[in-house]
Amino acid sequence: MRHWVSLTLLAVCLPLGLSFALAAAGEPGELGHIRANYRRPAAIPFPSSNPYSDAKSALGQMLFFDPLLSRSKTRSCATCHNPSLSWGDGLSHAVGEDPKGLPLRAPTLIDVAFTEPLGWDGKFKNLESVAFGPITNSANMNLTELELTARLSAIPAYVEAFAHAFGDGAITRPRIEAALATFERTIVAGESPFDRWIMGDETAISAAAKRGFDIFNGKAHCSACHSGPSFTDGSFQDIGIAKGDDIGRGRLFPTSQKLRYAFKTPTLRDVARRAPYMHNGSVATLADVIDLYDKGGIDRPSRSLSIKPLSLTASEKSDLVAFLQTLTASSSVSAVPMLPR
Repeated sequence: MRHWVSLTLLAVCLPLGLSFALAAAGEPGELGHIRANYRRPAAIPFPSSNPYSDAKSALGQMLFFDPLLSRSKTRSCATCHNPSLSWGDGLSHAVGEDPKGLPLRAPTLIDVAFTEPLGWDGKFKNLESVAFGPITNSANMNLTELELTARLSAIPAYVEAFAHAFGDGAITRPRIEAALATFERTIVAGESPFDRWIMGDETAISAAAKRGFDIFNGKAHCSACHSGPSFTDGSFQDIGIAKGDDIGRGRLFPTSQKLRYAFKTPTLRDVARRAPYMHNGSVATLADVIDLYDKGGIDRPSRSLSIKPLSLTASEKSDLVAFLQTLTASSSVSAVPMLPR
């Protein structure tokens, strides 16, 4: 069971200065119905097993930005999920303690509360199960559970913060997971020009962007997977780009033909800020992404039925880019919290 916490209430207590686009009044006609599918929810879902609290979220924020979570004490969760880079890192492949880097790029955390399961291959069932994956990965943060709990337990201010969040000062893996997940669920998309447009401001986006919205939902079939307020249905698709043993969700379901080379459909929120693109960072620009989809990708049995040549014109491609640029929220300054020491 999930409990939904009002964004209006969270906006008062969250320290990040995030803004939220809330659902608008109804609008008649087919266009109104399509627009309604993209209106922002008025609340964030939190599981009953890990309900929201201000203290838990504040603790999670401290942990998120704290380099003590890495062996070298130089890397934090925010290294790969930087709020100034739309909660990504701007790299084609994430880089951890091992300078050789990781095989995949770091996904944005925008709207992560709405898109479980998580990971490019969906191996994490929820946010609580994610945290110790990168922390204990030798190529990423390279720290053991025992070392992390010992480090935090040696800092009185952390013991006090855990006591405030959980009732006593015991620092355990489940509590670290719960606190980080609580904070991360509050990372939601800010209000963009697109949001202002669907809430009734016809001047918020250009005529080209409006045409692009029609193409997005029509000829280009983008909304088949990039649907809803977060512009993702959370599905796993082979879009015809991965090769070799880079088989994505197929690694978890080796007998499934359709899941071979399938990767999670990412959110398009802030997409213009988040180059390069794809799970492997192999596509440099939004125009290149549209060209790839226009061609249809590698034709093979696992390729999604939605992926096929589109025959888009140059002006249609330009309009699609104009629309995607309207999904960028206004920049907000996210201050690093005071870290306990």
